[in-house]
Amino acid sequence: MSTTALKRAQLKHVKTPALAGLFLSVFLAMLDAQVVATALPRIAADFGTTGTYAWVTTAYLLAGSVTAPLYGKLGDVFGRKRVLLGALALFLLGSLACGLAPSAGTLVAGRVLQGAGSGGLFVSVGASLGEMFTPREGAKYFGWFSICFAVASLAGPVAGGLLTGVAGWRSIFLVNLPLGLVAVALLRKLDLPRRRREAPFDFAGVVLLGCAITGFTLLTPWSAALGAVAAVAFVLVERKAEAPVLPLRLFNDRTFTVSVLLSVLAGFAFLGSVNYIAVFLQQDAGPAEGGLLLAPMTLAVAASSVVASKVIARTGHYRWAPRLSMALGLLAVLGLLTVDGLPASVACLVVFGLAAGLNLQVLALATQNTAPPEDRGAVAAGVNLARALGSSLGPVALGFAYTAGTHGVFVALLPVLALALVTAFALPHVPLRGKGEPR
Repeated sequence: MSTTALKRAQLKHVKTPALAGLFLSVFLAMLDAQVVATALPRIAADFGTTGTYAWVTTAYLLAGSVTAPLYGKLGDVFGRKRVLLGALALFLLGSLACGLAPSAGTLVAGRVLQGAGSGGLFVSVGASLGEMFTPREGAKYFGWFSICFAVASLAGPVAGGLLTGVAGWRSIFLVNLPLGLVAVALLRKLDLPRRRREAPFDFAGVVLLGCAITGFTLLTPWSAALGAVAAVAFVLVERKAEAPVLPLRLFNDRTFTVSVLLSVLAGFAFLGSVNYIAVFLQQDAGPAEGGLLLAPMTLAVAASSVVASKVIARTGHYRWAPRLSMALGLLAVLGLLTVDGLPASVACLVVFGLAAGLNLQVLALATQNTAPPEDRGAVAAGVNLARALGSSLGPVALGFAYTAGTHGVFVALLPVLALALVTAFALPHVPLRGKGEPR
Protein backbone atom coordinates (compact mmCIF):
# COMPACT_ATOMS: atom_id res chain seq x y z
CA MET A 1 0.00 0.00 0.00
CA SER A 2 1.34 3.44 -0.95
CA THR A 3 2.04 6.09 1.68
CA THR A 4 -0.86 8.22 0.38
CA ALA A 5 -3.28 5.28 0.48
CA LEU A 6 -2.13 4.40 4.00
CA LYS A 7 -2.72 7.95 5.22
CA ARG A 8 -6.21 7.95 3.68
CA ALA A 9 -7.02 4.63 5.36
CA GLN A 10 -5.80 5.93 8.72
CA LEU A 11 -7.80 9.13 8.31
CA LYS A 12 -10.94 7.14 7.45
CA HIS A 13 -10.38 4.94 10.52
CA VAL A 14 -10.31 8.04 12.73
CA LYS A 15 -13.24 9.81 11.06
CA THR A 16 -15.66 6.86 11.07
CA PRO A 17 -16.30 6.75 14.87
CA ALA A 18 -16.28 10.55 15.00
CA LEU A 19 -18.97 10.70 12.30
CA ALA A 20 -20.98 8.06 14.15
CA GLY A 21 -20.78 10.20 17.28
CA LEU A 22 -21.88 13.30 15.40
CA PHE A 23 -24.88 11.61 13.82
CA LEU A 24 -25.89 9.85 17.05
CA SER A 25 -25.80 13.20 18.85
CA VAL A 26 -28.00 14.97 16.33
CA PHE A 27 -30.32 11.95 16.11
CA LEU A 28 -30.95 12.14 19.86
CA ALA A 29 -31.66 15.87 19.63
CA MET A 30 -34.10 15.35 16.75
CA LEU A 31 -35.75 12.35 18.40
CA ASP A 32 -36.58 14.31 21.54
CA ALA A 33 -38.50 16.86 19.52
CA GLN A 34 -40.91 14.06 18.49
CA VAL A 35 -40.80 11.42 21.20
CA VAL A 36 -42.99 13.19 23.77
CA ALA A 37 -46.12 13.38 21.59
CA THR A 38 -47.47 9.92 22.45
CA ALA A 39 -46.41 10.22 26.10
CA LEU A 40 -48.26 13.48 26.85
CA PRO A 41 -51.56 11.88 27.96
CA ARG A 42 -49.70 9.71 30.52
CA ILE A 43 -47.66 12.69 31.71
CA ALA A 44 -50.81 14.76 32.16
CA ALA A 45 -52.48 11.92 34.08
CA ASP A 46 -49.51 11.55 36.45
CA PHE A 47 -49.28 15.26 37.20
CA GLY A 48 -53.03 15.86 37.11
CA THR A 49 -52.88 18.73 34.63
CA THR A 50 -53.14 19.33 30.90
CA GLY A 51 -51.89 22.91 31.19
CA THR A 52 -48.31 21.88 30.42
CA TYR A 53 -49.17 19.99 27.22
CA ALA A 54 -47.99 22.73 24.88
CA TRP A 55 -45.03 23.80 26.98
CA VAL A 56 -43.47 20.33 27.15
CA THR A 57 -42.96 20.62 23.39
CA THR A 58 -42.66 24.39 22.98
CA ALA A 59 -40.04 24.81 25.72
CA TYR A 60 -37.73 22.36 23.94
CA LEU A 61 -38.09 23.93 20.49
CA LEU A 62 -37.92 27.50 21.76
CA ALA A 63 -34.79 26.92 23.87
CA GLY A 64 -33.07 25.30 20.88
CA SER A 65 -33.92 28.23 18.61
CA VAL A 66 -32.80 30.87 21.11
CA THR A 67 -29.45 29.25 21.89
CA ALA A 68 -28.43 28.22 18.34
CA PRO A 69 -26.71 31.51 17.41
CA LEU A 70 -24.85 31.53 20.75
CA TYR A 71 -23.39 28.08 20.08
CA GLY A 72 -22.32 29.09 16.60
CA LYS A 73 -20.34 32.01 18.01
CA LEU A 74 -18.86 29.97 20.88
CA GLY A 75 -17.71 27.31 18.43
CA ASP A 76 -16.03 29.93 16.25
CA VAL A 77 -14.17 31.31 19.28
CA PHE A 78 -13.34 28.29 21.44
CA GLY A 79 -13.36 25.42 18.95
CA ARG A 80 -16.14 23.16 17.74
CA LYS A 81 -15.32 20.01 19.74
CA ARG A 82 -15.41 21.68 23.15
CA VAL A 83 -18.69 23.40 22.44
CA LEU A 84 -20.22 20.22 20.96
CA LEU A 85 -19.33 18.18 24.04
CA GLY A 86 -20.66 20.95 26.29
CA ALA A 87 -23.96 20.98 24.41
CA LEU A 88 -24.21 17.20 24.66
CA ALA A 89 -23.55 17.36 28.42
CA LEU A 90 -26.31 19.98 28.82
CA PHE A 91 -28.70 17.84 26.76
CA LEU A 92 -28.00 14.80 28.95
CA LEU A 93 -28.39 16.85 32.15
CA GLY A 94 -31.77 18.03 30.87
CA SER A 95 -32.73 14.45 30.04
CA LEU A 96 -31.88 13.37 33.59
CA ALA A 97 -33.89 16.28 35.02
CA CYS A 98 -36.91 15.34 32.88
CA GLY A 99 -36.66 11.66 33.82
CA LEU A 100 -36.59 12.48 37.55
CA ALA A 101 -39.00 15.45 37.45
CA PRO A 102 -41.31 15.50 40.52
CA SER A 103 -43.73 18.05 39.01
CA ALA A 104 -44.94 19.48 35.73
CA GLY A 105 -42.97 22.68 36.30
CA THR A 106 -39.68 20.87 36.80
CA LEU A 107 -40.41 18.76 33.72
CA VAL A 108 -40.74 21.93 31.62
CA ALA A 109 -37.54 23.27 33.19
CA GLY A 110 -35.79 20.04 32.22
CA ARG A 111 -37.09 20.42 28.68
CA VAL A 112 -35.59 23.91 28.56
CA LEU A 113 -32.19 22.43 29.49
CA GLN A 114 -32.61 19.70 26.91
CA GLY A 115 -33.59 22.20 24.24
CA ALA A 116 -30.66 24.48 25.10
CA GLY A 117 -28.37 21.50 24.54
CA SER A 118 -30.11 20.45 21.33
CA GLY A 119 -29.57 23.88 19.78
CA GLY A 120 -25.84 23.39 20.24
CA LEU A 121 -25.92 19.89 18.80
CA PHE A 122 -27.68 20.92 15.59
CA VAL A 123 -25.34 23.85 14.98
CA SER A 124 -22.09 22.19 16.10
CA VAL A 125 -22.62 19.01 14.07
CA GLY A 126 -23.28 20.96 10.87
CA ALA A 127 -20.30 23.25 11.46
CA SER A 128 -18.07 20.27 12.36
CA LEU A 129 -18.87 18.62 9.03
CA GLY A 130 -17.91 21.90 7.38
CA GLU A 131 -14.51 21.77 9.08
CA MET A 132 -13.89 18.07 8.41
CA PHE A 133 -14.61 18.14 4.67
CA THR A 134 -14.72 20.50 1.75
CA PRO A 135 -18.32 21.30 0.78
CA ARG A 136 -18.24 18.92 -2.18
CA GLU A 137 -16.76 16.07 -0.12
CA GLY A 138 -19.17 16.76 2.71
CA ALA A 139 -22.32 16.73 0.56
CA LYS A 140 -22.96 13.02 1.16
CA TYR A 141 -22.51 13.46 4.91
CA PHE A 142 -25.05 16.27 4.98
CA GLY A 143 -27.33 13.71 3.33
CA TRP A 144 -26.84 11.44 6.34
CA PHE A 145 -27.75 14.40 8.51
CA SER A 146 -31.09 14.51 6.67
CA ILE A 147 -31.58 10.77 7.12
CA CYS A 148 -31.16 11.25 10.88
CA PHE A 149 -33.92 13.84 10.74
CA ALA A 150 -36.28 11.64 8.75
CA VAL A 151 -35.71 8.50 10.84
CA ALA A 152 -36.09 10.46 14.10
CA SER A 153 -39.32 12.01 12.84
CA LEU A 154 -40.68 8.59 11.94
CA ALA A 155 -39.38 6.70 14.99
CA GLY A 156 -40.10 9.39 17.61
CA PRO A 157 -43.84 8.89 18.17
CA VAL A 158 -43.52 5.10 17.84
CA ALA A 159 -40.60 4.88 20.28
CA GLY A 160 -42.36 7.22 22.70
CA GLY A 161 -45.48 5.06 22.70
CA LEU A 162 -43.58 1.79 23.15
CA LEU A 163 -41.31 3.06 25.92
CA THR A 164 -44.20 4.71 27.74
CA GLY A 165 -46.27 1.53 27.58
CA VAL A 166 -43.45 -0.78 28.68
CA ALA A 167 -41.39 1.28 31.12
CA GLY A 168 -43.34 4.49 31.79
CA TRP A 169 -43.00 7.96 30.32
CA ARG A 170 -39.83 8.77 32.27
CA SER A 171 -37.96 6.18 30.23
CA ILE A 172 -38.26 8.27 27.05
CA PHE A 173 -35.86 10.75 28.68
CA LEU A 174 -33.65 8.39 30.67
CA VAL A 175 -32.85 6.28 27.59
CA ASN A 176 -30.84 9.26 26.32
CA LEU A 177 -28.24 8.77 29.06
CA PRO A 178 -26.59 5.51 27.89
CA LEU A 179 -26.91 6.51 24.24
CA GLY A 180 -25.43 9.92 24.99
CA LEU A 181 -22.46 8.36 26.79
CA VAL A 182 -21.84 6.24 23.69
CA ALA A 183 -21.83 9.44 21.63
CA VAL A 184 -19.32 11.04 24.03
CA ALA A 185 -17.00 8.03 23.66
CA LEU A 186 -17.23 8.16 19.87
CA LEU A 187 -16.61 11.91 19.77
CA ARG A 188 -13.24 11.43 21.45
CA LYS A 189 -12.01 10.60 17.93
CA LEU A 190 -13.23 13.94 16.60
CA ASP A 191 -10.14 15.81 15.44
CA LEU A 192 -10.84 19.48 14.77
CA PRO A 193 -8.67 22.59 15.01
CA ARG A 194 -8.38 24.02 18.52
CA ARG A 195 -8.75 27.74 18.67
CA ARG A 196 -9.18 30.47 21.18
CA ARG A 197 -9.88 33.95 19.97
CA GLU A 198 -9.97 36.60 22.64
CA ALA A 199 -13.10 38.66 22.11
CA PRO A 200 -15.67 40.36 24.34
CA PHE A 201 -18.87 38.42 24.85
CA ASP A 202 -21.86 39.96 23.06
CA PHE A 203 -24.24 39.66 25.99
CA ALA A 204 -26.64 42.36 24.76
CA GLY A 205 -26.88 40.74 21.35
CA VAL A 206 -27.67 37.32 22.84
CA VAL A 207 -30.43 38.71 25.07
CA LEU A 208 -32.04 40.82 22.34
CA LEU A 209 -31.93 38.00 19.79
CA GLY A 210 -33.48 35.64 22.34
CA CYS A 211 -36.28 38.12 23.03
CA ALA A 212 -36.92 38.59 19.32
CA ILE A 213 -37.09 34.86 18.63
CA THR A 214 -39.36 34.23 21.64
CA GLY A 215 -41.71 37.05 20.68
CA PHE A 216 -42.10 35.94 17.07
CA THR A 217 -42.45 32.27 18.04
CA LEU A 218 -45.23 32.78 20.59
CA LEU A 219 -47.02 35.06 18.08
CA THR A 220 -49.44 36.79 20.42
CA PRO A 221 -50.08 40.51 19.87
CA TRP A 222 -47.91 41.52 22.84
CA SER A 223 -45.15 39.00 22.13
CA ALA A 224 -44.99 39.96 18.46
CA ALA A 225 -44.65 43.63 19.42
CA LEU A 226 -41.88 42.71 21.87
CA GLY A 227 -40.21 40.63 19.17
CA ALA A 228 -40.30 43.51 16.68
CA VAL A 229 -38.81 45.98 19.17
CA ALA A 230 -36.12 43.48 20.21
CA ALA A 231 -35.28 42.75 16.55
CA VAL A 232 -34.75 46.43 15.77
CA ALA A 233 -32.65 46.88 18.91
CA PHE A 234 -30.64 43.76 18.00
CA VAL A 235 -29.73 45.18 14.58
CA LEU A 236 -28.65 48.48 16.13
CA VAL A 237 -26.52 46.75 18.76
CA GLU A 238 -24.92 44.28 16.34
CA ARG A 239 -23.85 47.09 14.00
CA LYS A 240 -21.53 48.39 16.73
CA ALA A 241 -20.62 45.17 18.57
CA GLU A 242 -16.92 44.24 18.46
CA ALA A 243 -17.70 40.50 18.31
CA PRO A 244 -21.40 40.16 17.32
CA VAL A 245 -23.18 36.89 18.01
CA LEU A 246 -24.63 36.98 14.47
CA PRO A 247 -22.45 39.28 12.33
CA LEU A 248 -24.62 41.43 10.09
CA ARG A 249 -21.85 41.42 7.46
CA LEU A 250 -22.89 37.83 6.69
CA PHE A 251 -25.91 39.29 4.90
CA ASN A 252 -23.53 40.94 2.42
CA ASP A 253 -23.14 37.43 1.04
CA ARG A 254 -26.07 36.85 -1.32
CA THR A 255 -25.81 33.08 -0.85
CA PHE A 256 -26.29 33.45 2.91
CA THR A 257 -29.14 35.95 2.61
CA VAL A 258 -31.11 33.91 0.09
CA SER A 259 -30.45 30.68 2.03
CA VAL A 260 -31.77 32.24 5.25
CA LEU A 261 -34.97 33.39 3.56
CA LEU A 262 -35.42 30.01 1.87
CA SER A 263 -34.85 28.25 5.21
CA VAL A 264 -37.63 30.28 6.84
CA LEU A 265 -40.04 29.51 4.01
CA ALA A 266 -39.05 25.82 3.85
CA GLY A 267 -39.39 25.43 7.61
CA PHE A 268 -42.82 27.08 7.47
CA ALA A 269 -44.11 24.95 4.59
CA PHE A 270 -42.54 21.54 5.10
CA LEU A 271 -42.08 21.32 8.88
CA GLY A 272 -44.83 23.66 10.04
CA SER A 273 -47.49 21.69 8.20
CA VAL A 274 -46.67 18.20 9.54
CA ASN A 275 -49.22 18.22 12.37
CA TYR A 276 -52.00 19.30 10.01
CA ILE A 277 -51.03 16.61 7.51
CA ALA A 278 -51.33 14.04 10.31
CA VAL A 279 -54.82 15.36 11.10
CA PHE A 280 -55.69 15.24 7.40
CA LEU A 281 -54.74 11.55 7.18
CA GLN A 282 -56.72 10.71 10.31
CA GLN A 283 -59.90 11.97 8.67
CA ASP A 284 -60.06 8.68 6.76
CA ALA A 285 -58.14 6.51 9.24
CA GLY A 286 -57.55 6.16 12.98
CA PRO A 287 -54.56 7.62 14.83
CA ALA A 288 -52.48 4.44 14.47
CA GLU A 289 -53.27 4.04 10.78
CA GLY A 290 -52.67 7.75 10.22
CA GLY A 291 -49.21 7.43 11.72
CA LEU A 292 -48.40 4.54 9.41
CA LEU A 293 -49.65 6.50 6.40
CA LEU A 294 -47.05 9.17 7.20
CA ALA A 295 -44.26 6.61 6.72
CA PRO A 296 -44.13 6.84 2.87
CA MET A 297 -43.76 10.62 3.06
CA THR A 298 -41.00 10.36 5.68
CA LEU A 299 -39.13 7.73 3.66
CA ALA A 300 -39.42 9.99 0.62
CA VAL A 301 -37.69 12.76 2.61
CA ALA A 302 -34.75 10.45 3.33
CA ALA A 303 -34.59 9.07 -0.22
CA SER A 304 -34.56 12.44 -1.99
CA SER A 305 -32.02 13.82 0.46
CA VAL A 306 -29.62 10.94 -0.19
CA VAL A 307 -30.01 11.17 -3.96
CA ALA A 308 -29.56 14.95 -3.93
CA SER A 309 -26.44 14.60 -1.76
CA LYS A 310 -24.87 12.09 -4.16
CA VAL A 311 -25.63 14.21 -7.23
CA ILE A 312 -24.28 17.35 -5.58
CA ALA A 313 -21.13 15.55 -4.43
CA ARG A 314 -20.52 14.30 -7.98
CA THR A 315 -21.29 17.51 -9.86
CA GLY A 316 -20.55 20.28 -7.38
CA HIS A 317 -23.82 22.02 -8.35
CA TYR A 318 -26.70 22.51 -5.94
CA ARG A 319 -29.03 25.29 -7.18
CA TRP A 320 -31.27 22.78 -8.90
CA ALA A 321 -32.23 21.16 -5.59
CA PRO A 322 -34.11 24.03 -3.88
CA ARG A 323 -35.72 24.99 -7.19
CA LEU A 324 -37.00 21.48 -7.79
CA SER A 325 -37.97 21.24 -4.12
CA MET A 326 -40.30 24.22 -4.22
CA ALA A 327 -41.74 23.26 -7.61
CA LEU A 328 -42.58 19.74 -6.39
CA GLY A 329 -43.98 21.19 -3.17
CA LEU A 330 -46.36 23.37 -5.19
CA LEU A 331 -47.46 20.43 -7.35
CA ALA A 332 -48.03 18.25 -4.26
CA VAL A 333 -50.19 20.86 -2.52
CA LEU A 334 -52.19 21.50 -5.70
CA GLY A 335 -52.73 17.74 -5.90
CA LEU A 336 -53.93 17.56 -2.30
CA LEU A 337 -56.47 20.28 -3.09
CA THR A 338 -57.86 18.49 -6.14
CA VAL A 339 -57.55 14.71 -5.79
CA ASP A 340 -60.04 12.42 -4.06
CA GLY A 341 -59.37 9.23 -2.13
CA LEU A 342 -56.73 8.12 0.34
CA PRO A 343 -54.31 6.43 -2.13
CA ALA A 344 -54.11 9.55 -4.30
CA SER A 345 -53.60 11.75 -1.22
CA VAL A 346 -50.77 9.53 0.04
CA ALA A 347 -49.16 9.71 -3.41
CA CYS A 348 -49.28 13.52 -3.24
CA LEU A 349 -47.71 13.39 0.22
CA VAL A 350 -44.89 11.24 -1.14
CA VAL A 351 -44.18 14.02 -3.66
CA PHE A 352 -44.35 16.51 -0.77
CA GLY A 353 -41.77 14.40 1.11
CA LEU A 354 -39.49 14.31 -1.95
CA ALA A 355 -39.74 18.10 -2.08
CA ALA A 356 -38.86 18.48 1.61
CA GLY A 357 -35.81 16.24 1.37
CA LEU A 358 -34.34 18.11 -1.58
CA ASN A 359 -33.66 21.26 0.45
CA LEU A 360 -33.19 19.89 3.96
CA GLN A 361 -29.40 20.32 4.16
CA VAL A 362 -28.55 21.82 0.78
CA LEU A 363 -28.90 25.37 2.07
CA ALA A 364 -26.57 24.72 4.99
CA LEU A 365 -24.07 23.26 2.52
CA ALA A 366 -24.33 26.31 0.26
CA THR A 367 -23.60 28.75 3.06
CA GLN A 368 -20.68 26.67 4.37
CA ASN A 369 -19.22 26.81 0.87
CA THR A 370 -18.97 30.61 0.78
CA ALA A 371 -18.24 31.32 4.47
CA PRO A 372 -14.69 31.95 5.72
CA PRO A 373 -13.50 29.46 8.37
CA GLU A 374 -13.98 31.92 11.24
CA ASP A 375 -17.68 32.35 10.37
CA ARG A 376 -18.74 28.76 9.73
CA GLY A 377 -20.39 28.40 13.11
CA ALA A 378 -22.24 31.68 12.66
CA VAL A 379 -23.60 30.76 9.23
CA ALA A 380 -24.61 27.29 10.42
CA ALA A 381 -26.42 28.90 13.34
CA GLY A 382 -28.08 31.46 11.07
CA VAL A 383 -29.52 28.85 8.70
CA ASN A 384 -30.57 26.58 11.58
CA LEU A 385 -32.21 29.52 13.34
CA ALA A 386 -34.08 30.55 10.18
CA ARG A 387 -35.44 27.04 9.65
CA ALA A 388 -36.43 26.72 13.31
CA LEU A 389 -38.18 30.09 13.19
CA GLY A 390 -40.12 29.05 10.10
CA SER A 391 -41.08 25.69 11.60
CA SER A 392 -42.28 27.46 14.77
CA LEU A 393 -44.25 30.13 12.91
CA GLY A 394 -45.83 27.59 10.56
CA PRO A 395 -48.11 25.76 13.01
CA VAL A 396 -49.30 29.04 14.56
CA ALA A 397 -49.97 30.84 11.28
CA LEU A 398 -51.51 27.79 9.61
CA GLY A 399 -53.73 27.38 12.67
CA PHE A 400 -55.71 30.45 11.53
CA ALA A 401 -56.25 28.82 8.09
CA TYR A 402 -57.26 25.59 9.89
CA THR A 403 -60.57 27.21 10.86
CA ALA A 404 -61.63 26.18 7.35
CA GLY A 405 -60.23 22.67 7.85
CA THR A 406 -57.11 21.14 6.31
CA HIS A 407 -58.28 22.48 2.94
CA GLY A 408 -57.60 25.97 4.28
CA VAL A 409 -54.12 24.89 5.40
CA PHE A 410 -53.22 23.65 1.93
CA VAL A 411 -54.57 26.84 0.33
CA ALA A 412 -52.40 28.91 2.69
CA LEU A 413 -49.30 26.90 1.69
CA LEU A 414 -49.62 27.84 -1.99
CA PRO A 415 -48.40 31.47 -1.75
CA VAL A 416 -45.63 30.46 0.66
CA LEU A 417 -44.28 27.83 -1.72
CA ALA A 418 -44.71 30.16 -4.71
CA LEU A 419 -42.61 32.81 -2.95
CA ALA A 420 -40.05 30.13 -2.05
CA LEU A 421 -39.83 29.05 -5.71
CA VAL A 422 -39.16 32.62 -6.84
CA THR A 423 -36.58 33.04 -4.06
CA ALA A 424 -34.84 29.78 -5.03
CA PHE A 425 -34.08 31.24 -8.46
CA ALA A 426 -32.20 34.07 -6.74
CA LEU A 427 -29.69 31.67 -5.18
CA PRO A 428 -26.27 32.38 -6.76
CA HIS A 429 -24.24 29.74 -8.54
CA VAL A 430 -21.02 29.11 -6.59
CA PRO A 431 -19.56 25.66 -7.42
CA LEU A 432 -18.74 23.65 -4.32
CA ARG A 433 -15.10 23.49 -3.33
CA GLY A 434 -13.74 19.98 -3.83
CA LYS A 435 -10.87 17.77 -2.72
CA GLY A 436 -7.53 19.54 -2.57
CA GLU A 437 -9.13 22.97 -2.12
CA PRO A 438 -9.21 24.83 1.24
CA ARG A 439 -11.87 23.66 3.65
